[in-house]
Amino acid sequence: MKFDLPVVESKKALRKKPDWLRVKLPIGEKFKKVRRLVDEYNLHTICQSGNCPNMGECWGAGTATFMILGNTCTRSCSFCAVKTGRPPEYDEDEPRRVAEAIQLMEVKHAVITSVNRDELKDRGAEIWYQTVKLTKEFSPSTTIETLIPDVKGNWEALERMISAGQEVVSHNMETVEALYRKVRPQAKYIRSLEQIQRTKNFGKRTKSGIMVGLGENKEQVYKIMDDLVAHGCDVLTIGQYLQPTKMHLEVSEYIHPDLFAHYKEVGLNKGFDFVESGPLVRSSYHAERHL
Repeated sequence: MKFDLPVVESKKALRKKPDWLRVKLPIGEKFKKVRRLVDEYNLHTICQSGNCPNMGECWGAGTATFMILGNTCTRSCSFCAVKTGRPPEYDEDEPRRVAEAIQLMEVKHAVITSVNRDELKDRGAEIWYQTVKLTKEFSPSTTIETLIPDVKGNWEALERMISAGQEVVSHNMETVEALYRKVRPQAKYIRSLEQIQRTKNFGKRTKSGIMVGLGENKEQVYKIMDDLVAHGCDVLTIGQYLQPTKMHLEVSEYIHPDLFAHYKEVGLNKGFDFVESGPLVRSSYHAERHL
């Protein structure tokens, strides 16, 4: 399949983001309310820790993606803005605080994610379970998506993480197979696919996300789509990689919106139920639509 579009070729050009990546500054009363509650309940959000470009839009709509188990990750992925190190002891009261905040925000669809906690025997599964369980108790009508990390093959931990009643379980592949060692050095492509397949077998609606602009080609994107569909993935998100700091991987190219639209069409034709594809798309962007 031939699909040629102009890309940015020079590093000088890459220093200037194209117009389609411009975002509005966060304003409004709803944005202020979400920020106040996040601060008041001493919560972490991937919106802040991950430098998400959609924070103004999502917080302005009264929604946020909560990050549990602290904000220090045991992984050192070369694309991610979340800080790396040895995390402190986790807060056993965190599930209650997250559930109360979601209730006060009157969130209709909540997204919860976490850092990797590889040093924990259960990968943080019990905190995951209690957070979802309490959120359901505090807000019975709220639907929940959990964006869970790689459990490194601890399938008992995976089952505990996804058994508390959430409607959607997401695990991001992040990039194509050929770039895994460069982008996700502590992860394994096949293992992440197996995690998605096991989640599907458990009876959950499954979801994954990838970034483009890291140096992949179209054929590699088509392949990961095929692999995900073959392993039971229902929903796919595709967004532009943006370099969070000079210490992280450089952007290889800015993908044109027309190619994002093409990827969406291809993904739907390959069998995904839903594909969210665009320059500013992130895994939890418009997550309420993915039900």
